[in-house]
Amino acid sequence: MTARDLPFASSPEALGFDPQGLASLDGYMSGMVESGKVAGTSTLLIRHGRVAAFSTFGKADLADDKPIERDTLFRIYSMTKPVTGVAMMILYEQGLWRLDDPITDYLPEFIGQKVFAGIADDGSMLTKDAIRAPTMRELMSHTTGLGYGLFDVHPVERAYRESGVMMADSHEQLAERAARIPLMFQPGTEWFYSIATDLQALVVKRLSGMSFADFLRTRIFEPLGMADTGFHVPADQVHRLAEMYCDDGAGGLRVATDAFDMPINDYTRPPRFEGGGGGLVSTAMDYARFCQMILNRGELDGVRILKPATVDLMATNAVPEAVLDTTHPLRLLPFSRALTFGLDFAITEDPKRLGLVEGKGTLSWGGGGGTWFWIDPENDLIFVGLIQRMADPVSGEFRIRARSLTYAALTHPEK
Repeated sequence: MTARDLPFASSPEALGFDPQGLASLDGYMSGMVESGKVAGTSTLLIRHGRVAAFSTFGKADLADDKPIERDTLFRIYSMTKPVTGVAMMILYEQGLWRLDDPITDYLPEFIGQKVFAGIADDGSMLTKDAIRAPTMRELMSHTTGLGYGLFDVHPVERAYRESGVMMADSHEQLAERAARIPLMFQPGTEWFYSIATDLQALVVKRLSGMSFADFLRTRIFEPLGMADTGFHVPADQVHRLAEMYCDDGAGGLRVATDAFDMPINDYTRPPRFEGGGGGLVSTAMDYARFCQMILNRGELDGVRILKPATVDLMATNAVPEAVLDTTHPLRLLPFSRALTFGLDFAITEDPKRLGLVEGKGTLSWGGGGGTWFWIDPENDLIFVGLIQRMADPVSGEFRIRARSLTYAALTHPEK
């Protein structure tokens, strides 16, 4: 399979962008490289299906002075999640599962799982019965009550880490370990970022009879021309893999050896298991092709991956209004009726209420290695940003500034 590019516009102006505005975006990115905040950046901006700007700055590897190229491979971590969601919806269209089915129909490991009810005097967790099993809708919207083991914020989270849930050797072992730990809350009553998408990968395996990697390759990557996206990097392409960095504690960078207190993935060989929540490497153009398929409501270059109504379903809020109308310190993002979550995507429902100028219905998410994307259907716009810095306030700043500078450069949003 050969990677395929999206077409390039004759000029940014042809797509409604001010070149000087886009130069400000480039200036910000190159400035962060020059200041040593990041090793390199790759940003790709698309409108009306054509490339308005594709810029790279800095180094893929500081040790050998290797520059970032347009085909540099990045660890995209949780940008894997929307891809997993599309895999799930392919099977949904085949009638193999329904949104309000209990997850135990497909993940029987979770039958009879209890719910956290406090801490006993001896330090053990108290539990109570679940009102019901979580549903598939809740699995795809992080409202099941499952944990992740990445955040030291709750006894259930700590139990996930102590049990090595994310260090499992297979999807099946991950499910078995998680099922022995109580849910953090009653299903559907709160939002917490979780292993849900890794469990979706197991569901895909069980319903399709294929390995998760083979399913993604044959049903998504090959049809979309995403030749550079996968769970490991072939030996003859390892030279294209960007190094990963983190804060060295002194205002600079050091090579990251772990991610969320776990050894960093070695993408030069197949992984222990193909993580649906964060296992992929990709390029800016490959991921933009995936985003363009979503923006086109399921189709790209004459190839249909999902029906329009199915993409619309993914882009519809799945979090109960009772959750959106409250706040909770455990949430990763301040979800509300203005910022919601669908099926493996965050959704900007009311940008003006959030103080944003992006279009209503913008879909987005990011990865733990600093990568991010958004898909704006109202402005027919896609942005993919790739850096190599483990998630922290600096990598978060990139996402905010990239959005503001991009829309500042959009002079003709009606085109």
